[in-house]
Amino acid sequence: MRTRLRRIVVAAVALLTAATGTLPATAADRPDDRSRKEHPSAGGLSAVVRYTEYGIPHILARDYADLGFGTGWAQAADQVCTVADGFVTVRGERSRFFGPDAATDFSLSSASRNLSSDLYFRGVRDAGTVERLLARPAPAGPSRTAKELMRGYAAGYNAWLRQNRITDPTCKGAAWVRPITTLDVAARGYALAVLGGQGRAVDGITAAQPPTTGTSTPSGAAAPDPARTARTARATAGLFAADSADMGSNAVAFGGSTTANGRGLLLGNPHYPWQGGRRFWQSQQTIPGRLNVSGASLLGTPTVSIGHNAHVAWSHTVATGVTLNLHQLTLDPADPTAYLVDGRPERMTKRSVTVAVQGATPVTRTQWWTRYGPVVTGLGSSLPLPWTTTTAYALNDPNSTNLRASDTALGFGTARSTADVLGSLRRTQGLPWVNTIAADSAGHTLFTQSQVLPRITDELAQRCSTPLGRATYPASGVAVLDGSRGDCALGRDGDAVEPGIFGPAALPTLRDAPYAENSNDSAWLANADQPLTGYQRVFGTIGTARSLRTRGALEDVAALAGRGGLTVRDLQQQQYANRVPAADLAASDAAKACAALPGSTATGSDGQAVDVSGACGVLAAWDHKAGTGSRGALLFDRFWRRLPAARQWKVPFSAADPVGTPHTLDTDAPAFATALADAVAELRAADIPLDSPLGKHQFVVRGGKRIPVPGGTESLGVWNKIEAVWNPAGGGYTEVTTGSSYMQAVGWDGGRCPVARTLLTYSQSSNLVSRHHDDQTRLFSGEKWVTSRFCEKDILSSPALRVVRVGDHR
Repeated sequence: MRTRLRRIVVAAVALLTAATGTLPATAADRPDDRSRKEHPSAGGLSAVVRYTEYGIPHILARDYADLGFGTGWAQAADQVCTVADGFVTVRGERSRFFGPDAATDFSLSSASRNLSSDLYFRGVRDAGTVERLLARPAPAGPSRTAKELMRGYAAGYNAWLRQNRITDPTCKGAAWVRPITTLDVAARGYALAVLGGQGRAVDGITAAQPPTTGTSTPSGAAAPDPARTARTARATAGLFAADSADMGSNAVAFGGSTTANGRGLLLGNPHYPWQGGRRFWQSQQTIPGRLNVSGASLLGTPTVSIGHNAHVAWSHTVATGVTLNLHQLTLDPADPTAYLVDGRPERMTKRSVTVAVQGATPVTRTQWWTRYGPVVTGLGSSLPLPWTTTTAYALNDPNSTNLRASDTALGFGTARSTADVLGSLRRTQGLPWVNTIAADSAGHTLFTQSQVLPRITDELAQRCSTPLGRATYPASGVAVLDGSRGDCALGRDGDAVEPGIFGPAALPTLRDAPYAENSNDSAWLANADQPLTGYQRVFGTIGTARSLRTRGALEDVAALAGRGGLTVRDLQQQQYANRVPAADLAASDAAKACAALPGSTATGSDGQAVDVSGACGVLAAWDHKAGTGSRGALLFDRFWRRLPAARQWKVPFSAADPVGTPHTLDTDAPAFATALADAVAELRAADIPLDSPLGKHQFVVRGGKRIPVPGGTESLGVWNKIEAVWNPAGGGYTEVTTGSSYMQAVGWDGGRCPVARTLLTYSQSSNLVSRHHDDQTRLFSGEKWVTSRFCEKDILSSPALRVVRVGDHR
């Protein structure tokens, strides 16, 4: 039976190869030169999906529309409820199906309630924004290949809905699970593109209304105070890069001079949500002779976002570049919906948006748009921007014209080197809010902050910032420009795809360093021995303190590079090392200071004396790791979270030693003993022993059983980042919200197949009744990996091989 199955698969491969011919890999770089005649637009699409261990699909297709079809079909099979929920969002129909006041899952915008989300996305739909972007010729708009992928994805998703019964209880029988269109797929890509710009200001866009007659400000709101805003901006310096609360990442590329065989190595460790519409989904996509790429896609998208092919591997980290800017408008004294530019009034564009509401009459609201973008009354609670009779603020988001990410990804998929990866980035400029780290089989490395940013130069900010902007730009990179002056326009770089963004020559890039690493700090220390400087403030900071995760990562990767002789196994060990940099800096001092406390007691924040004697030995004996068996990790974690960051260190940061400073725990500060007392009291109140293993209290529940989870929180600096919900009554950290997601360790040994290990931490399917709902999560708990099956011989030899031929049968 197994032999017969393999013969069927080989025949299918041969048939598809014959259909596409013997095209070289570079043919995929010129897809728009080829007229597609295989299938009519109404249907006839098909693909072969080969499933291997852990439900990983290997999608084989004749062309890009077929590939999109197979991808949409297979994603629906694993994630139909989550994917369908996202399409409800981008159609502006959440209030219709889930009620206007329910909270969103924040996966496609920062909207706090369904009504706000719907008003924004319905407005995008009514304005024809995405349709106009689809119509733009490449490279400013998506290529024909990208549009064929979207078309095929929609057809494949719809075919799965027609041909299968939904078993996931989350949406079984739900009216909101409906067929989709190419426009829906493109709209989802658009939502991801503007996530760090308009997407993070949805509440402020949909709430913006002109002041009523006779009042200078709506609801008595005061104009933003520059000094206070600057303090807030400094405290949340990374807030404006993207939705940074639940996204991050580590990635490192090692060059041939550091490896055992002179070839490159790539370890990718993106930190993304474990639930909702920003989950990754793993697959391999193959068009014989044209494309062969393996990796992870964001749900609802048809291309591989992070992955590898036979020659090159890449990963992304959320960048520090600020993907928006504000224009402060001087309003016409006679009309708060008109603003002045060079003394001439321009009327705002009024957009009325109507949203259907569950069990109630439709809701209609007005949005106001300017030449710069929408009027906005705040960027979350951190930066209120009231609309007065004299002043309003408009938001510029350069990614609101960016529907190019699919073409960037396709360029990666067909790349044969890190130079090709950089070429794709420069040609398409499609990535909105991430850095790219890559390595190739020839031993080259790449780090580049090639993201789409507003063209805010330091000179422009100096010349055109308002008083508010003079506070926010140095502190956070958020520029607030004088919208009344035409000479404050963003301008154009000659090598940019479109006006108003930086061209490739301005983007921080490091090529062929022994290692290139990023953990969500700025580009400055992608390699600590080769600092990147000279870029504009909007990209990030230079010479400032790094996070503990960055410091720990640089220590680790520099040591690995210095040791040399590296292999994929070293990458695997780095991922699961679970070293806690905060502990290496502070745990021993904390244990000694604990033992020196008079009477072994400390006073908690509630004024109660706490016996902390049991904590001293636990901290002294701890291995400074966040593995599931580590005893003392939970105690230190709860203590560290309570210790104010401003009172942690005796030796401050020094730009001359950015990896080594700050250091030396300030145990003399009263906050130290208070934090220790509170942590001990908290664990005792929850009946959790101070030396209990971390995995007993950091876990997820799948199928009614606890699965211990390794890793640690951001402030501890752990590479294997895990953010979980603290619920002491439920046993500790009882669910993971975000952290390590699609992990890959990739290298080459001179053969035709890459040496790759992968893991999707939360598993392939969100369907509670799927056997692939928790299988990789259990591997993650045991600090294991999945051996990638990339070459045909490896796919066909899988003991779990299951073949499905999918088609658009009506």
